[in-house]
Amino acid sequence: MSIQPPVIHEHEHQRFEIIIGGSKAKLEYSIDATHLTIQHTFVPSELRGQSSASQLADAAFDFARNEGLKVVPQCSYISAYARRHPEAMSLIAQ
Repeated sequence: MSIQPPVIHEHEHQRFEIIIGGSKAKLEYSIDATHLTIQHTFVPSELRGQSSASQLADAAFDFARNEGLKVVPQCSYISAYARRHPEAMSLIAQ
């Protein structure tokens, strides 16, 4: 079992990142007083299949939960992720 690298929260750049070797997976968002809008999730081809997107989504939903924010998914991956995870779906803005 391989050890997953940590998810880095770059608050000032409004993104979560995972860096493996020289490659970076990222989830970009915008935030206001009540909502975390997830705009884009990108995993380079060399990192696909390693659960990077799922780790980024976990981190974003944990952040939203801890901050009392609802999530607005503008990214198709995040919409699909929320449908598979009831704890995430409960945070989706109606």
